[in-house]
Amino acid sequence: MTMWEFIDLNLMEFHACFKRKAAFRWFIVVVVSLMIRNDHLGVTSIIRTLGINPNLYECLLHFFYANSWMLESIQHKWFSIVMKSGLVYRVNGKPLLIVDGVKQSKEARKMPCVKKLVQESENSGKPQYIHGHMFCGIGVLLYSWGKFFCTLLSLRIHDGNETVGKWVGDKLSKEPHVVRAMIESAEIASNTEPIILAADRYYLSASALKKLFELAKQYGKPLVTLVTKAKKNMTAYENPVSRTGKKGRPAKKGKKVKVQSLFSTARELFVETEVEIYGKRVKVEYFVKDLLWGEKIYCELRIVLVKYENIESILVTTDLTMSAEAVIEIYALRFKIESSFREFKQVVKGFCYRFWTAAMPRLKRYVKNDEMRQTLENVTDARAQAAIVKTLKAIEGFVMFSVIGFGLLQIGALLHHREINGSPFRWLRTQRNNVPSEATTADFLRKTIFNGFHFSADLGIARFIQASQAPLVDNHNDNVA
Repeated sequence: MTMWEFIDLNLMEFHACFKRKAAFRWFIVVVVSLMIRNDHLGVTSIIRTLGINPNLYECLLHFFYANSWMLESIQHKWFSIVMKSGLVYRVNGKPLLIVDGVKQSKEARKMPCVKKLVQESENSGKPQYIHGHMFCGIGVLLYSWGKFFCTLLSLRIHDGNETVGKWVGDKLSKEPHVVRAMIESAEIASNTEPIILAADRYYLSASALKKLFELAKQYGKPLVTLVTKAKKNMTAYENPVSRTGKKGRPAKKGKKVKVQSLFSTARELFVETEVEIYGKRVKVEYFVKDLLWGEKIYCELRIVLVKYENIESILVTTDLTMSAEAVIEIYALRFKIESSFREFKQVVKGFCYRFWTAAMPRLKRYVKNDEMRQTLENVTDARAQAAIVKTLKAIEGFVMFSVIGFGLLQIGALLHHREINGSPFRWLRTQRNNVPSEATTADFLRKTIFNGFHFSADLGIARFIQASQAPLVDNHNDNVA
């Protein structure tokens, strides 16, 4: 199977997600174009990349707003395609997923869900405040030939969409970002299998843990095992001492423990071992202690204190049977989603969307977010609300189509690295890695698409793209004087 046959096989599986064949055809055109386009100037780049008939531009634009497809069904199909790829990295038999938030600056005054956001990045080149969209990304770790890729499964707006969610009856839009991330992770696990979820310390909150336990009751088993990092000022509690024969309510917690202080008080109990961090085998010291944490819920967590060179870190997991070495290695792999966000922005430009609507109240940059939300709540006209809802659907749809194209680049690089490296377009005097990057894979597809379609004319994606292309025009004039 060639790379283009692999792409054709996977994209054709989405056929059942579309109510109309025309919508499915445009889905193929959009995803293939997002994978290989040279310029990133909105939807018009799709027309230029594949030579689509310019007269079909309005039809292409209408596709993003159409009712013939639902984002949820496309997501579920993408989950199943990635999970059955045979490349999923597992720890203790469970797939390793990673969650994180990403903020994208948007200056549009008429774009839904744009709000004032705080940049927590330590990069001094970024402003402290921006106007834009807050996305939550959930990805699964793929591994082959010594190469890790974090393939995104979902990338949805998680902030600023409360009012729009209320219009369509979306109860999730009311939930905080960390709680919604846990719900979406559990939904992925319910459609596949129980997972391990790696997250940064922002996701260690009592509300997130409470939601995880509620979801475990709802599904009848724990679907998500959380592995994250704690702040240095973390305060936990020992298990309460039983008070047999004494009156009163049983204690929910025992002695208070300042976790950071254990680095000095329990210094003699630390164990030295070797683990793999950032692709290297290094020596670390660790100490494990199970403690209660979380205001009012006081759930038992496994806390792993780690010393690495001059760094002291507090790692946490909800699985009380997980080894310290596994916790350390899982959290070290969390940064892979940061690499995916960077490549997603630079290779497929998945955030280069420009959907807006005149029905949206004009964004005022010098007012508080609460005032902007109240302004949006004053939109009572049903047609205006429908236009705003469809515009939000177009934005999330464009991002999801970019996620699918980006994921196919990653899976294709792992499965077809020999074909890509053996191509004359890929020649390098000194080859450093067996597995090409997403950018190299996109460049390979860009240079081989029409040659591949010529020798594989029976491909479904080739027929759909060729049916949408503009007819060739003979500009030769035989009557030149």
